[in-house]
Amino acid sequence: MSARLYGVMAEFDTPEALLAAVREARSAGYEGIEAYTPFAVDGLAEAMGFRQTRLPLFALVGGIVGGVGAWFMQWYTALIDYPVNAGGRPLNAWPAFVPGVFELTILGAALAAFFGFLLLNGLPAFYHPVFNAPDFDLATRNRFFLCLRGQEERIDPDAAQHWLREKQPIRVFSIDY
Repeated sequence: MSARLYGVMAEFDTPEALLAAVREARSAGYEGIEAYTPFAVDGLAEAMGFRQTRLPLFALVGGIVGGVGAWFMQWYTALIDYPVNAGGRPLNAWPAFVPGVFELTILGAALAAFFGFLLLNGLPAFYHPVFNAPDFDLATRNRFFLCLRGQEERIDPDAAQHWLREKQPIRVFSIDY
């Protein structure tokens, strides 16, 4: 096995063929599976074994931090830094704080979700070994690619290529770092 092997990739022409190959790869025991498609394929995420993401937790924490921060900022300003008695109202008039708290809660959740998305997906990625695959640009138009990662899984590239050829793809090739 080459020390610089990233994985073995197969190119399919239909989403059904890719989905069937992914299901068979999971049942055959392959763990390092990546699929590249030009559009969402129903059932592909489940077939690849994706679990629920932690992104909603990022958004929840961001929303809580934004809301608490907005409440504290308004409370501090109204009660401590610049107290103004307007019309005999109490300084800590919480109904006046609600619009600002709402807006910064939404802003905090949106920013946390955006940056959490980037963090969890390892973005921005300016280079990835699959970019070296022949005709990989077709993954954005009309081709479907399945990659069995080899480096961390310690797969035998010849056995993986033979296994992928049995799935009748357009072609099979190895990808190096």
